[in-house]
Amino acid sequence: MTRHIHVIGVGAGDPDYVTVQAINALNNTQVFFAMDKGEAKSDLVALRQHICARFIREPGYRFVELADPQRSAGGDYRKAVSDWHAARARIWARAITEELGPDGVGAFLAWGDPSLYDSTLRILEAVAGEVDFTYDVIPGITAIQALTARHRIPLNDIGAPVLITTGRQLRAGGLSGAAVVMLDADCSFQACPPETRIWWGAYLGTADELLMAGTVGAVGADIAAKRAQARARHGWIMDTYLLRQGD
Repeated sequence: MTRHIHVIGVGAGDPDYVTVQAINALNNTQVFFAMDKGEAKSDLVALRQHICARFIREPGYRFVELADPQRSAGGDYRKAVSDWHAARARIWARAITEELGPDGVGAFLAWGDPSLYDSTLRILEAVAGEVDFTYDVIPGITAIQALTARHRIPLNDIGAPVLITTGRQLRAGGLSGAAVVMLDADCSFQACPPETRIWWGAYLGTADELLMAGTVGAVGADIAAKRAQARARHGWIMDTYLLRQGD
């Protein structure tokens, strides 16, 4: 008897993004583990619960909310993230051991796809060194797919590559060609030349979705202002954007 964990990508926010494979995994799960990130982000847990309520055919599953440890601010970024992941791994290991029977099935629901800018797989790999279980990964619709679909654009220019990066890396290295930028709390696109084209989206796939597009010079300040207002209103924000150098 061995515990099993599903890591399920549930898309960028719209329950219609959930795949048939994900629905089958949801219906095979007894315990869903969710990180509690405080009252401001409680709707993220609620969205997960809504997805389960919509697609799970039989009652009997339950949610276990886990307190998310604080990540150190400032200092060595990589060390802060490593320490944060290690603290999460300890919490997860204890929860899987205590909340899941020796042959039970649990799941973590990841926004978008678990393989793209998400820490779940790295943390679960660390937990696997301490707790005996197997796991699989169910892919999901990414924020990048949702962004390009909502703006009705292809991701790349003909024959051209696209970089997937972060705001931190964009600020450090600048823009060359086209780039999708995620995890950017500082609106780093504002450092790009004004003719740079931008397609931005926040809360993609939800009722609160925001979309803007244009050049950085024309809409950059408006995006930054709208982002700040939305974050203040909701207490959190998930956004991403595509940049292309101007002609």
